[in-house]
Amino acid sequence: MSSPSKTIVWFRRDLRIEDNPALAAAAKDACVLPIFIWCPSEEGQFYPGRASRWWLKQSIAHLDRSLKSLGSPLVLIRAESTLAAILQCIGAIGASRLVYNHLYDPVSLVRDHKIKNQLVALGISVQSFNADLLFEPWDVYDENGHAFTTFSAFWDKCMTLPIELTSTPPWRLVPPTGVENIQSCSLEDLGLENEAEKSSNALLSRGWTPGWSNADKVLSEFVEGHLLEYSKNNMKVERTTTSLLSPYLHFGELSVRKVYQTVRMKQIYWAKDDDSDAEESVNLFLRSIGLREYSRYLCFNFPFTHERSLLGNLKHYPWRADELQFKFWRQGRTGFPLVDAGMRELWATGWIHNRTRVIVASFFVKFLLLPWTWGMKYFWDTLLDADLESDILGWQYISGSLPDGHELNRLDSPEGPNGDELSGKVETSVMDEDLRSTAESSSARKRSVSNRLFAVPNSCSSSSEGNPSKQYSSHAPMGSPLHPSLDADQLGREKEEDDVDAQSSINAFRPPKRSA
Repeated sequence: MSSPSKTIVWFRRDLRIEDNPALAAAAKDACVLPIFIWCPSEEGQFYPGRASRWWLKQSIAHLDRSLKSLGSPLVLIRAESTLAAILQCIGAIGASRLVYNHLYDPVSLVRDHKIKNQLVALGISVQSFNADLLFEPWDVYDENGHAFTTFSAFWDKCMTLPIELTSTPPWRLVPPTGVENIQSCSLEDLGLENEAEKSSNALLSRGWTPGWSNADKVLSEFVEGHLLEYSKNNMKVERTTTSLLSPYLHFGELSVRKVYQTVRMKQIYWAKDDDSDAEESVNLFLRSIGLREYSRYLCFNFPFTHERSLLGNLKHYPWRADELQFKFWRQGRTGFPLVDAGMRELWATGWIHNRTRVIVASFFVKFLLLPWTWGMKYFWDTLLDADLESDILGWQYISGSLPDGHELNRLDSPEGPNGDELSGKVETSVMDEDLRSTAESSSARKRSVSNRLFAVPNSCSSSSEGNPSKQYSSHAPMGSPLHPSLDADQLGREKEEDDVDAQSSINAFRPPKRSA
């Protein structure tokens, strides 16, 4: 009598039960082992920041409770090698198959390819699925078989393609024997959060509730309460005007197919009223879903875009490698109230409105003339919804590095929230000493915390584990600080106290040298 088949489900950024193709496929076998592997050394320069790791920890706990209720709890493993951890699991339970869902960032693409090839060579069946996108990157090309390099052409093509329906979640999972032989660990022992970070992280739980079942509630609240007027309100930064779905989508707690189908059903329902505003709102929101698709598409087809521009027009641009101005920007001390408010809100809450992100990024690249890769890495280190592919698309777009991006001489106004554009040279204005630290977040959303939390950070307390070694060398003369009234001793003290993760934004990226 043959032994029952055993399948390992490798969870990554697909932390949900609903519409999880890998989990659904594994559930058809006799025994299922769900695993999550945390391998900090493999994250390299993109080791997640404090807020992102807090969310990941809460999401894993939520998923584990759901899997336990189905009969097979999540096995947690901290390892030095993902491949070695998977092989250990295969040997412990006698598994014959590994299933997982695709990822498209540069780190995961290389790792997944290596693991799949080595397992197949050992006779292990490996299957991967699409759980993150409406359209796989390799299914969307022009008539000549070339990748699209403008969003409009890409999205127009996508809208001619069929979309898969959501998959049915399993009702029951049977755990395999031999699980006790796996070198697993507790959630705390994964090391996603250290003691120094817990007090800051406690503030995040006041405004956010990670977990796949909570994601459904946020989606319903947005569609029923905010979608109708999305086109009118989405640019307003003073209250909740966006969906707040980005962290749930990043960690795979929410299926993008479910989001798309839910919004399309609402569009069909509203069509009987012939409401042009409702139609505009739906199309605008679906366009934002399309931009997320496009970010993965670019990373897959042009895997170098995390470190250099898609276009070669900025290959020799004289970016200013000015660490001091970079510090003033990230600490919210530029002298421009909206920029400073946004950066302080980012530090205090791990979140800023999308419109504010555009403004602070535009100011960073086009006014301070700092390398866009520094800003992208800092967003990765600090955002609650840090998403490498989306950050790459956003920063390349702002810096004029994409065919359909902003021109480099276009600057979204840092003076106010109306999004006016300033063309040409912008003259520097320096705020008085007593105004330097008065910028507060303009957001009154429930995601903000009390004003007393918006102090200028002397250091960012994100773990340094997994950060790259220092490799920065200046290629441009140091410019004058935005706040010349700061004395040299004070600047010296602040530099000594500066955080490791923020500094890694500089050290991880030199101004691009390679041809684009």
